[in-house]
Amino acid sequence: MCSKAVTSTISKMPGVYSIHVNLISETAEVIFNPTVVTVKDIGDRINSIGYEYMGIHDNNSINNNIIEEKHKQNLRKKLHRIIVGFFFSAILMYLMFSNFNFNGNESYIQLAITILPFIYVCSPIIISGINSIKHHNLNMDVMYTLGIGISFIASLLSTFGLLGESHFMLYDTSIMLGSFLMLGKYLEDRAKSKTSDSINKLVELKATEATIEKTINEKTITETVDINKVLKGNIVVIKPGEKIPLDGQIIEGKSYVDESLVTGESTPIEKNVGDVVIGGSINKDGTFKFKVTNTGDKTVLSQIISMVQDAQNSSPPIQKLADKVITYFIPGILTIAVICFIIWYVIYGSPLLYSLSIFISIVVVACPCALGLAIPTALTVGVGLAAKNGILIKDGQTLEVSQQITHVLLDKTGTITVGQPVLSNIINYSTESDEEVLMIARSIEQYSQHPIAQALFNNQKKNEFELYDVDEFENISGKGVQATINNRDYIIGNKKILNDNNVPIPENILKDFENEELNMKTSIILADNKNIIAILSVSDVIKENSKKAIDQLHKMNIKTTMISGDNKNTSSIVAKQVDISNVVSEVLPQEKLDYVKKLQSEGEIVAFIGDGINDAPSLTKSNVGIAIGTGTDVAIESGDIILINGDLLNAVASIQISRKTMSRVRLNLFWAFAYNVVLIPIAAGALIPWNILFRPEYSALAMALSSVTVITLSLLLRSYVPEIFRE
Repeated sequence: MCSKAVTSTISKMPGVYSIHVNLISETAEVIFNPTVVTVKDIGDRINSIGYEYMGIHDNNSINNNIIEEKHKQNLRKKLHRIIVGFFFSAILMYLMFSNFNFNGNESYIQLAITILPFIYVCSPIIISGINSIKHHNLNMDVMYTLGIGISFIASLLSTFGLLGESHFMLYDTSIMLGSFLMLGKYLEDRAKSKTSDSINKLVELKATEATIEKTINEKTITETVDINKVLKGNIVVIKPGEKIPLDGQIIEGKSYVDESLVTGESTPIEKNVGDVVIGGSINKDGTFKFKVTNTGDKTVLSQIISMVQDAQNSSPPIQKLADKVITYFIPGILTIAVICFIIWYVIYGSPLLYSLSIFISIVVVACPCALGLAIPTALTVGVGLAAKNGILIKDGQTLEVSQQITHVLLDKTGTITVGQPVLSNIINYSTESDEEVLMIARSIEQYSQHPIAQALFNNQKKNEFELYDVDEFENISGKGVQATINNRDYIIGNKKILNDNNVPIPENILKDFENEELNMKTSIILADNKNIIAILSVSDVIKENSKKAIDQLHKMNIKTTMISGDNKNTSSIVAKQVDISNVVSEVLPQEKLDYVKKLQSEGEIVAFIGDGINDAPSLTKSNVGIAIGTGTDVAIESGDIILINGDLLNAVASIQISRKTMSRVRLNLFWAFAYNVVLIPIAAGALIPWNILFRPEYSALAMALSSVTVITLSLLLRSYVPEIFRE
């Protein structure tokens, strides 16, 4: 109801195009025309309906610290009101049940004790309720104001004999009611702040300063500047133990860098010249310089924060059910309260204040806040938990659909395998050593852009190897390359280039070549203009955790299929090694897409795991697209779920987190409904035949506990460890 009140009010302002309110983070994303309406206007309107405008939330850690301090001040004020309220409530209750004789002035003494604490404790709630009425928003503050106001005014009128003779005073009820409501708001605010711990920790990773290197009068100096003044291309100096402020590429020095808080990768990673570093990660023991490649909202960390916030601000489809219930909740409760008041006062002839206390109990105990918090609190914690493990979930709908996945399609290259072939074997038919043969091959292939050429260097920088001078290099498309070294001609490539150069392939060498391919290797042949010198084979290795992840999917009763554009033999061998029985090979991107559609037509809920580039159509069409990231390339637009470090274990963990989160959502909804279903009849007087009256203050306590229960259940998600990480 709180978010609906703000949304309804602000959306009616001229110049406001859209608004989305996050109940948990207490933020609103507003798109507006600054020539028509200003930020101050929007802030003033928020203040006018009983809420407090705290400032601009922009992921700037300094600005957020100011807002956080305001939150702490508000919590302290609530706590002071709670203490005052309960202190004077205790005094009033003591006087009520004591045997002091005040010569008939009991009600006046109670009024004198109540008036100032009542104003101090209850005024924020009453002001908020009155403002809501002014803006035609029927929310819980209106209900609380109704309960508190009726109990106090009825007692006041009774004190001066305007409601007849009655000793059934509600002064203690009015102040205790306000105290319990304030306690509920206090506990709720504290608990809600904890649900956003994950995003707060990400924001805290952002540096506020950077040490840059600059040249003045031909002299190189270093200067510490505000992070917002650092430009792309600046040189930043990093010392041991320092936080890396922005994304960049190392140009001098080396070190080990801890990227665990950004990517979920627990082991520090060695970084050398040419390697990429991520802003927010921690330098361990070395000193280095790097050139800034991304600043502001373009950095990996900023994109991660933005994506997590977007997910936490989104709503899963199940939220529509809760919203529909909440829409009719308050009018329905008011109707029930009025009917019960009439029954007790008119039909049963109970005293007015007695009947009013039942009315107040119903109004206060019925709380849609628990329903409103049930889904977003669990969603916020679940998305944050995923981010902590290097998993970015785009929205609430993805969470809800992921729990229903029945079939996972996995691309081979870069998903199950590393995606970077390396040299795996040399079959040498010459008198030269293997090292000499490899040096010749590398010397020729250094000028080639083919992936196999890079594999011969084990994906390292070519200038790090000792190589021969090469003359007359020529690339022959689809066949290979040829060149001259020390006046000797060489060719290297497939069988076609050998046939073109009339180099015979003996039967034993041809058999070796075919065996290499059968063993999932890609082979090239090195020869001079007369004889074959060697077969060099490269292969793409299977990722360390691929088999474990796929085994876990099978344990979860999820079917798996490997789908690849590679040849049938290679695909089958890879699939067998990771225990996948269903293989679809030699397919183009369009055919992958068609296979996704085929499974969906058979009733399967399909997840596709791929690299987000060649597999973009299938990732988009599948029910859940899971994109493999690389740690530095978040691939924000490529999938519903992004695995920052590319580990398949995280793909399984994302499904397990989704299942756990949606399970917690259902548990929250159960308790939110259960509180209302059980307590509304009790507040209406169901236990009065057994001499049990559910007083308004008890209703306020129960209402507070309902919201706190739901938030606490969501917070328990923070300790959840996906099953895949327990093995």
